[in-house]
Amino acid sequence: GIAARAGVSLSSLLSANGLKNTSVIYVGRTLKLPGAALASKPASTGSIPNTFLHYTYSAATNKSANANKAKLNAMSVPSTSQMRSIITATAKRMGVDPELAVAHALVESGLNARAVSPANALGAMQVVPATGEWMGQRLGRKLNLLDPYDNATAGVAYISYLQRNASSIDQGIAAYYRGLAGVKRDGIKGDVADYVRKVRAQM
Repeated sequence: GIAARAGVSLSSLLSANGLKNTSVIYVGRTLKLPGAALASKPASTGSIPNTFLHYTYSAATNKSANANKAKLNAMSVPSTSQMRSIITATAKRMGVDPELAVAHALVESGLNARAVSPANALGAMQVVPATGEWMGQRLGRKLNLLDPYDNATAGVAYISYLQRNASSIDQGIAAYYRGLAGVKRDGIKGDVADYVRKVRAQM
C-alpha cells in the first residue's frame, strides 16, 4: 500500500530500506522512498502533500487541506471507537447499512476524525467540501465537515445517494471513491477495483 501510494514498485521500496517481503514494519518507522519518487514529488504547503497515487492537486486545494488539518489538530475529536458509534448511529437513522458506512470510513481514514487527504477530503468519512455542500443542500442545512457528527452525516448521505443511483452495490462503493459518472463511464478497474475490494473486506 505504501509503495502504491508513493508510485514506486514494491521491490524498489524494499530495496531502499533493506527489507524483504517477509519483513515486519511497525507504526512510527520512517521509510525511505527510492530517489526518483522523491525528486519528482511536487512541493506542498504543509504536512499534507499535494499528490496521491497518480493525482496531483492544485496549490489552492493543498493550501485548504493544510489549513483544515491545522484546525482539526487544534480540536478535540472522538476516538476511533466513538467515531464508529457515531457513523453506525447516523447510518441507522438515515436508512443506510451501518456495516457499509463503517467500512467506507475504515478504508477512507481508519475512522480517524482528524484525517485530511491531498484532495482536501475531510474527517473520518473523507468528504470533499463540494460533496459536503451538495449533501447539505439535499438535507436542507449547512454541514460543517470538521464536525464529526456532520462529517458522518455528509458521508452517509452520500453513500445513500450513490447506492440509490448505482446499478449495483459495488458500483455504489466504487462511486464513493471515483464519482458515479466516472465509474459508469470507465467501469470498476485499477485503483477503483482495489478500493471496492477493501470496502468489501471491511464489511
